[in-house]
Formats: sequence, structure tokens, C-alpha cells
Amino acid sequence: MQRLNPIDVDGLKAQFRAVPPFPHMKIDNFLQEDFAEEIYNSFPSFAEAEANGKSFQALNERGKVQVTDSEKFPAPIKELHDTLASAEFRETLGEIVGIPNLLADEYLVGGGIHETRRSGHLDVHIDFNYIEERQLHRRLNILVFFNKEWKEEYGGLLELWDLQVKNREQAFVPVFNRCCVFETSDISWHGVTAVQCPENMSRKSFAGYYYTKEAPAHWKGEAHTTIFKARPNEVLKGSVLMPWNDFKSKAKRLLRRAKAKLK
Repeated sequence: MQRLNPIDVDGLKAQFRAVPPFPHMKIDNFLQEDFAEEIYNSFPSFAEAEANGKSFQALNERGKVQVTDSEKFPAPIKELHDTLASAEFRETLGEIVGIPNLLADEYLVGGGIHETRRSGHLDVHIDFNYIEERQLHRRLNILVFFNKEWKEEYGGLLELWDLQVKNREQAFVPVFNRCCVFETSDISWHGVTAVQCPENMSRKSFAGYYYTKEAPAHWKGEAHTTIFKARPNEVLKGSVLMPWNDFKSKAKRLLRRAKAKLK
């Protein structure tokens, strides 16, 4: 882990469990300065990422693009991916958070390079909790930000909410070389505020997710996809738009299943 700054394992252990609403930690100056600069200088433009990845223009997630194919990563970002997936880092991270046998996802489902342009957003949600094909339980999210001169008024804050999504307990500005890690569970409600940066900028981050073969203590045997909730001030979205969107999604799934049975 020569590309990372020294990790205060004991200090982060205390931080991870100390503050609401669910276990998380923030590490500033996460990467060595020269490595962080290499990644920053190699980060694709929004248009380049859009050409190589998947774009989101849905009700709950808009103005965002992600690149999950590590073969399309610039060399410094590929090195970051390999570092975060390494056995040494996974062992250290597992010691901090108290979860042994962490596994990185080689396919980066939902992870990799993330970029969000002005007016993009991500509603409050809990993540999918299980990859059935590989029998993997999702346990941790790690996010590393690469935004220089990012002001709080530019938005794009990582938010952590309470169980009822009534109170925002924590919010982190996605400043350069900041790392955030949090436990993923059925209470880890989080989202990203609307991005309001200048048109020539985008919110840049790298995301990785960790899994275990072993089920967590809170596992109830029920796998679910990403579940969204409206913020308290999103009355129309919560009472009309989200229910209608869920209805359409369920109808499409039922139609696909019916078509599959007819084949």
C-alpha cells in the first residue's frame, strides 16, 4: 500500500463506530499527494466517461455516468482500483471495521469511475444487499473524491440519513483526496445532493464495494435491489413520482417474466 498515506488503524476503529447514523469514517489526504495528482490528471472528461460507460437519466439518479470496465481505466485509476482490491488493503480495512474476509468485486458492479454533471443528483437510498449469482453479501462502500477547488455550494455532498429519512445526520463535501467508507445495511440510507458546479466542471469520484461470503448478523434471508426514499422536502416526489416510478418498474419486470415463460 505504498501509494496510500499511513493509516491510523486504531483511530479509525474508534471513529467508525462513534457517530450516527450508522458506521462510517472519513479519511482526508487518503492517497499520497503525487498519486492523487496522477489520478486527477488522468480522470476522463464527462463526455469521455459517457462514451465508455453507462449514463443515468432516471427519476432517482440523473446526470451521472459510471465506467465499471477496469480495462477502460487510465493507468493511475487502474492502479487505484488494484490497490483498493488488494489483499493487504482488504485486511487492514477489515480490521478497522470489524468485518473479516472482505472480498472486492472484480466486476465493479455499480462502482468504478463516477462522474456527475451540473443538475445531476442521487436520491436517498439503501443499496442492493446481495449478488445471488456469486452468493456475495454487500458489506462496505468506499468512495474517493477527486474534485479540486470544490465549494460546498457546488453541492454533490454525500449525505447520511437516519432510519426514517427524516434527519440528515452527516454530510461530506467531495473535496480532493477525501475518502469515505460506510457499512452497507438495511439502515444505511445515503444520497448525493444536486450538483450545482459550473458547467465546465463535474463531480468526480471512484467507488468500490466490498462483500463477504458469510452473511452479516442483520441478514434476514431477503435479497433486495436498491431502494429509494424521498427526502422530507420532496413531497411530490415521495407521494406521487416515486410510487408511480415503482409501479412502472414492477410492471416491466412482470412483463419480462411473462415473455420469458412464453418462449
